[in-house]
Amino acid sequence: MQEVFNFNAGPSALPKSVLEKAQAELTNFNGTGMSVMELSHRSKDFEAVHEEAIALLKELLAIPDSYKVLFLQGGASLQFAMVPLQFLKPGKIGNYLLTGSWSEKALKEGKLLGDTAVGASTKETQYRSIPALDAITYNENDAYVHLTSNNTIFGTQWKEFPTVTHAPLIADMSSDILSRKIEIEKFGMIYAGAQKNLGPAGVTIVIIREDLLEEEVDHVPTLLRYRTHSEANSLYHTPPTFSIYMLNQVLQWVKDQGGIEAIERRNEEKAKLIYDAIDESDGFYRGHAEKDSRSLMNITFNLPSEEENKRFLAKAKELGFVGLNGHRSVGGCRASTYNAVPLEACVALSDYMKSYRR
Repeated sequence: MQEVFNFNAGPSALPKSVLEKAQAELTNFNGTGMSVMELSHRSKDFEAVHEEAIALLKELLAIPDSYKVLFLQGGASLQFAMVPLQFLKPGKIGNYLLTGSWSEKALKEGKLLGDTAVGASTKETQYRSIPALDAITYNENDAYVHLTSNNTIFGTQWKEFPTVTHAPLIADMSSDILSRKIEIEKFGMIYAGAQKNLGPAGVTIVIIREDLLEEEVDHVPTLLRYRTHSEANSLYHTPPTFSIYMLNQVLQWVKDQGGIEAIERRNEEKAKLIYDAIDESDGFYRGHAEKDSRSLMNITFNLPSEEENKRFLAKAKELGFVGLNGHRSVGGCRASTYNAVPLEACVALSDYMKSYRR
């Protein structure tokens, strides 16, 4: 089988050692004679997996004791609705900072459930940058301020987060959680779909400050209340057991790599290889994002023409590069360099870009 370099935007690459361990345990987990997918979610064997995943996430992200970790379903897209359901009360405003398609979708759901405002947006410049912190508009009756930390489609990323004191700062970190150090205390809540850096699709991580669980939510359906899942330790109903098992394995892999600090250094090194190939090409490759807003996770670029994009991508496919097509809404090229994408893949892509240009 030809070696492939997986740059898919999500579901994305998983560590090979994690896949091999899951393969070895697939039919007999922990001596049970069953797959982890067959275990009762209330069994001691699965409980150990569940609790270890929570503990590892708290350790790796330095999550304070004043926050709860929840494992939910429905992806980040369900969180677009759950957030305003919980917090967007009459007389309050959901304040959204727009930096791309996913923040727009979050705003769309918020509009269905209450009053909203756009505190900042870079849409007029095709989402090439992140708003300046001093350009954000707040409202005294903000229910929350919502942002998307990394933008997979346009290739931008918040380098510094706003300090918000009058309302909870809520972040969708689906595409860059666990890729760099973050100050958890800046946020009232963080949520993230797993399928970029945490594991396979199927489980959504929510990190929520405990005081926000005290909100009055009698109007919200039971399953859509964060309090429901907090009180039941994410076991109110059957959780996505295999996804949580894989999450646990990926978290252990991150710890074995040296933790967040080591992962962040390697992500910077990987991204630099590809950005250098863009910057040193005399305009042959044109990056979409402004340099001070560039994402370490999703590197977006174009060649001189659409025909050249197609030729570049076709040849890349022949050479074993997977997932380099830009999002269907914007076209061009995109390399997603999530945690599990090895340095060797980024070296190979950088070399290919240079040779193709020549």
